[in-house]
Amino acid sequence: MTRILGLISAMLLIVMGSAAIGSGDRYASQKVVYHINYTGGEGDRAYLGAMGNIQNHINAVGAENMDIKVVLHGDGVGLLASAKTNAALQSRVLNLRGQNAQFTVCNNTLVGRDISYEDDLFEVFEDDIVPSGVAELSHLQMQGYTYIKP
Repeated sequence: MTRILGLISAMLLIVMGSAAIGSGDRYASQKVVYHINYTGGEGDRAYLGAMGNIQNHINAVGAENMDIKVVLHGDGVGLLASAKTNAALQSRVLNLRGQNAQFTVCNNTLVGRDISYEDDLFEVFEDDIVPSGVAELSHLQMQGYTYIKP
């Protein structure tokens, strides 16, 4: 009898383990904030890399299970400035937005660098502007968002 119970227990563990691996249920719903405050470098490689990291995250967890904020301030605002002319970056931004990633831009950076969000940045609207990028990062973390700096 003990041997049968042991065999049943072992079979259950195998079935449960394989179900967890193959079911795509590894990750629970996630709230994350990606922090970008650096330059894109040659060919906007750093910006494209960050967008790739965000896409990989979505691929692993599922867009329907994610609440993603991307906070841009300082040199990071250059991502949306470059997207005005860089088709690859433009495509990635649009694709991520289509998967419910929200891009927010620091008003302090806009004012301090004399940047017009309407003229100088790719598809930024008034609702996308936050008073302070740094304060927004703190605000989101206090609401349970996980901080990620790609």
